[in-house]
Amino acid sequence: MPEIRLPDGSVRSFSAPLTGAELARDIGAGLAKAAVGVRVDGQLRDLSTVLDHDVEVSIVTKDSAEGLDILRHSTAHLLAQAVKELFPAVQVTIGPVIENGFFYDFAAPKPFTPEDLAAITAKMHELVQADLPVQRELVSRDAAIQRFHAMGEEYKVQIIKDIPAAEDLSLYRQGDFVDLCRGPHVPRTGVLGAFALRSVAGAYWRGDSRNPMLQRIYGTAWATQKELDAFLQQQAEAERRDHRKIGTELELFSIQEDAGGGLVFWHPQGARIRKVIEDFWRAAHVDSGYELLFTPHIAHEDLWYTSGHKDFYAESMFQPMEDEGQPYQLKPMNCPFHILIYKSKLRSYRELPIRWAELGTVYRHEMSGALHGLMRVRGFTQDDAHIFCRPDQIESEIAGVLQLTQKILGTFGFDRYEINLSTRPEGSVGSDEIWETATAALEAALRRAGLAYQVDAGGGAFYGPKIDLKIEDAIGRKWQCSTIQLDFNLPERFGMEYVAEDSSRQVPIMIHRAIFGSVERFFGVLIEHYEGKFPLWLAPTQVVVAPISEQHSAYAEHVAKQLQGFGLRAETDLRSEKIGYKIRAHTLRRVPFMAVVGEREKGEGTISLRDRDGKDLGSIPVEILGKALQRLNSRRQQGLELA
Repeated sequence: MPEIRLPDGSVRSFSAPLTGAELARDIGAGLAKAAVGVRVDGQLRDLSTVLDHDVEVSIVTKDSAEGLDILRHSTAHLLAQAVKELFPAVQVTIGPVIENGFFYDFAAPKPFTPEDLAAITAKMHELVQADLPVQRELVSRDAAIQRFHAMGEEYKVQIIKDIPAAEDLSLYRQGDFVDLCRGPHVPRTGVLGAFALRSVAGAYWRGDSRNPMLQRIYGTAWATQKELDAFLQQQAEAERRDHRKIGTELELFSIQEDAGGGLVFWHPQGARIRKVIEDFWRAAHVDSGYELLFTPHIAHEDLWYTSGHKDFYAESMFQPMEDEGQPYQLKPMNCPFHILIYKSKLRSYRELPIRWAELGTVYRHEMSGALHGLMRVRGFTQDDAHIFCRPDQIESEIAGVLQLTQKILGTFGFDRYEINLSTRPEGSVGSDEIWETATAALEAALRRAGLAYQVDAGGGAFYGPKIDLKIEDAIGRKWQCSTIQLDFNLPERFGMEYVAEDSSRQVPIMIHRAIFGSVERFFGVLIEHYEGKFPLWLAPTQVVVAPISEQHSAYAEHVAKQLQGFGLRAETDLRSEKIGYKIRAHTLRRVPFMAVVGEREKGEGTISLRDRDGKDLGSIPVEILGKALQRLNSRRQQGLELA
């Protein structure tokens, strides 16, 4: 007679074994309708799982994060079934869950067309209406190889051959379609329905360009049609804000394939914004007690063996280069360089904490198929900082980092966060005492800052706990940017020390910390957040002075110089075009303000001002305008309202 302990602590006793689905029905009809899986003694399982002994069980509903993953994975199988029914010659490969959806890779004789996607979607809905049962079966590895070989699914055979011979495998069947998967999945296809296929892209088998090119179909799935519609609307808005499109239109940056791809070329307009961002970042750090560093772009390969990167990170590093028979490596991280500076002399406890910050460019070997505008590149600048401190200083230092993070991100208009505290995983380094001290310090700092957070139990790195902070942009998307990571490993590997108050030698705590994460990626987020309409303090050109006719050009240049005297990025448009054309052109450039000058303005020493949204702000004396924009600029204000 199994006793089932539920998440609320209550216990239900049953006279005979029952399934997860039957347990959900016993608890309530509403729960049963929403259920898509169960967690049994911490393990995620299908609703068909038989509960025949005393266990702890929670019902997984489709509106939870785990439930959404089950829905999306099941919808990926639904996609594969539809493709196989419509295109029998196609082979299936893998179909994982990704953020906000799923994809499935297919070995297809020819690329899928938009018309194919429409037909596949219709077939998927047809299979949902059929409400096919989804059934799990355990088979041996050899039996699975034979079955998929007989089906002509040679990619599945390759996957199975990489699995240890003694391991049983789970297969899932729905109708005539069978797929290899560890699950869990929804009990019937009728549970699905709120999904959409979004795009097709090429993808190399196993991500290796030496392998065959596959066809990857991307899709999304949600618990309800309302959520699906909201997501699709958000995605349509995201496409309109695409930083690659806006970056090209505003001549901010480019990715030059002739240079190899994944490398960012900053054009003058974009470089102006980057300079403003970096100047602000440096000033904020100096004000918060940091000192700035500059370190090389390469180092001897031995350094990366000492740090452990060659053992654990080699696939993401470029191949070494040789000089006079010695191997040198492009740096993927800045951390070892800061450690070497620390070790350049013996440190005292009185010197700690040491706070060092660097805008350091690093290089990582990303597969060409993974590159994406500014969001995924091969060379990027980390806004890196490292703090070396004593254990008793951890809480105050983390509190300072959180305060600085809120200040910097808030200045860019980001004040909504999702925060995760990741704690000790299995196989970690460091003593119980230091882990407990460090984790408690992180929690205390978060509470002191008044920040809500979730605990990701066991989600920390093997070398220390961490805080991850995601910002929410103007259309509700979350972006992982800021990370605060404690490190008990590198100080030991590099033999770092300080002389303690009792004259003993102690190992410092190392705190890795980034606020933007990557200047390039953060810039891409900013473009999409603002839709290219940067606030005045960030706009590459803040004011354009446009004369109505040629005879007013000299006055326009005089006005621009006056505004430049107030520290503004002002320029003139002296082209022999009509003023309406000029206004439209600079509106498309998203220039915050347009100052029109003609005979009346010249005589009065004024300008006729309008903003990029087309609002007429009237006639304003040049000096008053300069002071007003100067105030707006210095306050780093988000809007364009003149005080």
